[in-house]
Amino acid sequence: VQLQASGGGLVQSGGSLRLSCAVSGFSLESYGVGWFRQASGKGREGISCISSADRISHYADSVKGRFTISRDIDMNTIYLQMNNLKPEDTAVYYCAAKLGHLCGSFTMQTIFYVSWGQGTQLTVSS
Repeated sequence: VQLQASGGGLVQSGGSLRLSCAVSGFSLESYGVGWFRQASGKGREGISCISSADRISHYADSVKGRFTISRDIDMNTIYLQMNNLKPEDTAVYYCAAKLGHLCGSFTMQTIFYVSWGQGTQLTVSS
């Protein structure tokens, strides 16, 4: 089970960016995927997930209405479209995989995730 996040960079406040999470060694129809972020000096925050079976998605309040998670089964890739970016979105973003089809606020804890990608840095300038 491997994941690789990419697509981070430097963007101005109000801008948009799309992160990708390429997965291998498992099927997106068996594993759910979550996006987490960790700002400098802070803990890892779960911001979004998408379930394996029925594509239920969930968003933390901090990104709801601005971020959209999606998946491409054929490409084995999960995306995180980020719009109206704010300086407080600056962080290292990670994708991670979890067994099972559940996705909700209660699953946005690192303990549920069995495999993690290496992270990609997003910096939003004001």
